[in-house]
Amino acid sequence: MEEGSAKAKLLSVMEELGHEIRVFTNTTTSGTASEASTTPQDEPDDFYDFTPEDYYRIMANKLGAQSQILKTSKMREAEVAARRARITKAIIKVRFPDNCILEAKFKPSETIKCLVDLLMKVISRPDLPFYLYTTPPKEQIKDLSKDFFSVGFVPGAIVYFSYDLQKDSEAGVVANAGPYLREDILSLIGLDFSGRHDDPPDSEREIPITETSLASEPPSRPVSKKPTKPKWLKL
Repeated sequence: MEEGSAKAKLLSVMEELGHEIRVFTNTTTSGTASEASTTPQDEPDDFYDFTPEDYYRIMANKLGAQSQILKTSKMREAEVAARRARITKAIIKVRFPDNCILEAKFKPSETIKCLVDLLMKVISRPDLPFYLYTTPPKEQIKDLSKDFFSVGFVPGAIVYFSYDLQKDSEAGVVANAGPYLREDILSLIGLDFSGRHDDPPDSEREIPITETSLASEPPSRPVSKKPTKPKWLKL
């Protein structure tokens, strides 16, 4: 497909959907599964030694939590509002069981219901019930009225798609055989003319914003990269 016609096709679909989208396939599933199956190696005895780096890390976390307690509710609300004003988009990736991924751009103030409405336009079987979930651990997204900012899906998140059917039922077998996306949507795989370079990595969604996460950590001296668990805490 020539670039001009491909771009026109992509723009036409985005105009129909009302959102900027990308479609691609996930090629890291096997690597992720392999990494998850590996077992950790035994650490040497000096790994559990308590070092100055461990002390500074613990004190920084403690002081950060204490400084947050001293803030008034208005100060905390102002911090949240300031951060919300800086974020202009939420890029949501929906991963399907056949390893196809639909990426769509939303405003942080839009609700999860907007994502569901978009999926109803692009999946091959909108007549069948489905649900979205996050993992790990697997948690179904039930409240569709919440906006992306409130649930921590900014600047980006990965959610998973599943038909709400018994997999061994006739309808479930047919639905899960795929494809999950419309044929014309699948034809967009690999097309991307947005030219953006600021998308969040396709790894894990951002931790939801809480009062603790907004605490300003005091400056600490530079330390070398160390394991996250204290060396003195030997199990």
